[in-house]
Amino acid sequence: MAIVRKNPLKLNKLQLRTLVLAQIVARDENSGQIDAATGEGTLLRVPHAHGDHVHVGQFTVAARDASGFDNPAVWVVLTRKGLVKEGYPGSIVLTKDGMEYDTGLGDHFLEESDH
Repeated sequence: MAIVRKNPLKLNKLQLRTLVLAQIVARDENSGQIDAATGEGTLLRVPHAHGDHVHVGQFTVAARDASGFDNPAVWVVLTRKGLVKEGYPGSIVLTKDGMEYDTGLGDHFLEESDH
């Protein structure tokens, strides 16, 4: 029986937060799209902060938690680890592995938007 390790690629907190938010954006019909043949997710629109928060799909996220969207170093690491295809900042495509990577953060800092 194989043991599944949590965070096997040893992503740091900022990388994990950015990846989970990118997964949500890719799955949101207004901001992303999933390629059914490959399982890859394309971010059609990268969310930007206004005030102290960011709208990510149907959720409101604290701007500090979404700061990785504007950090090129985060995308370099996610690309190097095979979770994102090259293309930042022009286009961001999560690989199938990137779409399926369990960050363990899916419900830790998200709340549905009230506007």
